[in-house]
Amino acid sequence: MAQLPAQTIHRDPQLFYWILLPITAVMILTGVLRYYATVLMQTPPKKLDQKAMREQRSLLHGIAVRGNFHVLSEPSFRTRRDFLTNAYESGAYLKDPDRRGQPPPNPMTDPGAMDGMMGMMKNNMAMMIPNTLIMSWINAFFSGFVIIKLPFPITIKFKSMLQAGVATKEMDPRWMSSISWYFLCYFGLQFVFNFLLGNENAANQMAQQMAGMGGQNPQMFGPGVDPDKQFKTEAENLAVVEHYSVLDNVEDRLLEGIKSK
Repeated sequence: MAQLPAQTIHRDPQLFYWILLPITAVMILTGVLRYYATVLMQTPPKKLDQKAMREQRSLLHGIAVRGNFHVLSEPSFRTRRDFLTNAYESGAYLKDPDRRGQPPPNPMTDPGAMDGMMGMMKNNMAMMIPNTLIMSWINAFFSGFVIIKLPFPITIKFKSMLQAGVATKEMDPRWMSSISWYFLCYFGLQFVFNFLLGNENAANQMAQQMAGMGGQNPQMFGPGVDPDKQFKTEAENLAVVEHYSVLDNVEDRLLEGIKSK
């Protein structure tokens, strides 16, 4: 079977300096500026009062006991379980015991929830506005240019992804357009940002999206969540735990290990 000749496209060498390098430099500088803009726009989290802190830490205490019961002896675990279960069911750790049994307050009237939504909106705006401007700049000046050829073979399925903005059916899928190079930089510059800004940086777009979805509220009981129901759920989870200890029959296991040697 005859093989097709290698496809050759004669390109101006200056495209490398006038398209590929500017797009890459703009993406890196935009990521660095986005990081510092996000740092400046961040609002410091509000300090929790003593009752709210006790409400959160008490639930974490129950979760920790339930997750690490195997390192406790049976009497110690039962003592902790009985104490926490009675406290959870009686509402001893609630920040506002008078609102027990009432529906949770409206999240739109909660100042903490509003701060979280404002922080999420700021992060989304810091991500969308630069990307929109860069995409418009590339479409206006660099649309339709083929700038680079990948050094390894790929299938035809990648043609639509790598040759965005170039409507040519016969072109080798390894050729990449300027718009595709922008998307490659968009998703592939995280290692560069980690080197320039450190691992915990806000320049990564995907990390910002996940942070925006998670919100900016550091409180465990978010808006619209009833703490009393969470305490009762945790009390039920503690009640159904079947205790066992990692030290059960440790002497017999040790002797069996010695005899086997």
